[in-house]
Order: sequence, then C-alpha cells, then structure tokens
Amino acid sequence: MKSVVVFRIDRRSGVATYLQIVRQVEQALRMGALEEGDRLPTAAQVAATTKVNPNTTLKAYRELERAGLAEVRQGAGTFITRSLAQPQSGPDSPLRASLAAWMDQARTEGLTGQDVTALFRSAFETAYPGEAAG
Repeated sequence: MKSVVVFRIDRRSGVATYLQIVRQVEQALRMGALEEGDRLPTAAQVAATTKVNPNTTLKAYRELERAGLAEVRQGAGTFITRSLAQPQSGPDSPLRASLAAWMDQARTEGLTGQDVTALFRSAFETAYPGEAAG
C-alpha cells in the first residue's frame, strides 16, 4: 500500500479547503495516481505539510467516504475503495501523451501557464458547455 497524494492548498481560490482536498483526491483517482487500497495521509500528516486544521482533512475524508471513494478503518487510516480512472486518461494513455505534446508545443511557442490555462478553459467551455472546468 502506498500513499502518493500530496495536497496543495490555494487559500486565495475561494474554494473551501476541505473541497480542495476532495477534488485533489478525485483528480488523483481519475489520473490513476491513487488506486483502490491506497492509504491516504493522516490528518496529522496533511496538517504538517499544508498547515490545514486536521478537522478540515477529516471533513474531506468523510465526504470521500460518503461518495463511496474511501473508507476509514479504525486504527489503520483512510483507504481508497474504488478508482475513477478511465483507460483513456491513465498515465500511459495516448490521450495524455497527446496533451503532454500539446503542452510542450505551447511552451515552445512562448505561452505561459496562465495563457495555457485560459486557452484550455476556452476550449473546455466550447466542448463541455455548462460544466465547470476543474
């Protein structure tokens, strides 16, 4: 069993901290970075690395448990119970390789991270009208 998720909290995002944790776990599940059986870091470990109150992490883990993505095992920790990874979006997928190549091209052409984000959001909104881009 591994614990591979490292949370990054953006205090200026306007998104509740516990939701940021939930979304990062969901993203890690979609990308295959977390898999069924993996152990999430303890609330104390998250607090040490992010300065987030342990109760906030526990709230996020309860939300993941309600969603059927994790389970708390008394005395052992919180474990992933199912994956959200899709074969076409895994770490070795052709779709991911195409996106990585596109990002390399964008960087070569001088686009900044903010430029890429704006371009992505624009394309995303066209392809997925009415949905919020992660």
